[in-house]
Amino acid sequence: MDFIWYIVAGVGVGLAVGITGVGGGSLMTPLLLMFGFPPHIAIGTDLLYAGIAKSTGVYMHARRGNVNWPIMLAMAAGSLPASLATIYVLSTFEGAHHYQDLLTGTLGLMLLLTALVIVFRKRLHDILNPNFSPRQGRLYIFICGLVLGVLVTLTSVGAGALGTAMMMLLFPAMLAKNVVGTDLAHAVPLTLVAGIGHIFLGNIDYYLLAGLLLGSIPAIYIGTHLATFVPNKLLQPVLASALGAFGVKYLFF
Repeated sequence: MDFIWYIVAGVGVGLAVGITGVGGGSLMTPLLLMFGFPPHIAIGTDLLYAGIAKSTGVYMHARRGNVNWPIMLAMAAGSLPASLATIYVLSTFEGAHHYQDLLTGTLGLMLLLTALVIVFRKRLHDILNPNFSPRQGRLYIFICGLVLGVLVTLTSVGAGALGTAMMMLLFPAMLAKNVVGTDLAHAVPLTLVAGIGHIFLGNIDYYLLAGLLLGSIPAIYIGTHLATFVPNKLLQPVLASALGAFGVKYLFF
C-alpha cells in the first residue's frame, strides 16, 4: 500500500512541475518529510529521483538548440566539485543523525529562498541590469555554481528555481527557452552527482525511488500539456506560500 502512495506523490509533484515549472526538489522533499522519512533519506532519494526524471528533458532541449553550453559548463565547473566536497564533508560525520540538523536548517533556508524567487523573479529581472562582459558573467555564474553545488547537495532544493534565477539575473539578454534549457542541462548532472554521493552515504530508499519515478515521469509530460489550460499566475503564488510555510517550519522549528 505504501508503494501506491509513493506513486501518487510522484504524480502530484510531476503534475505541479509540468504545469508551473517549479523544481521538483522544492516540492518533493517536504512531501517525503511529511510521509515520515528522515531528512537524509528524503534528500538523498529526491536528488537521485530528480537526476533521472529530468534527464529526458535535457535531450529534448539540446536537440532544439536551447542549451547555452559555455554557461552550463561554467556553472557545472563550480557546482560539481562543490557537490563532491560536500559529500566528503558529510561522510566524515559518524552517522547521518549527526548532520540531520544541518540538513533541515539548510532545507528551510532554501525553501524560503525558492518561494521568494518564484514570487519576485520577474521583478528582480526587470530591476537589475548587469553591466559586465559575457566573460565576467561566466566567472560569476561559476561562483554561483559553487554555492549552488553545496546547497543542492545538502537539501535537494534549488537546482531549478535558484539556478534559473541566477542565469536570468546575470544574463538578462538570454531568451527564456535558453534559460530553461541551460538550467535543466546543469541541474541533471548536479543532482545525479549529488544523488550518487548520497548512495555512498547510504541515504537512498530504492523502493521509494521506484514509486516516485513511476508516478512522476508520465505526470510531468501530462502537466506540460495541461499548462495552457491552468491559470499559472494563480498556482505559482499558492505554491510559493506553501514552500514559504515549509521553509519557516524547518528553519525555526
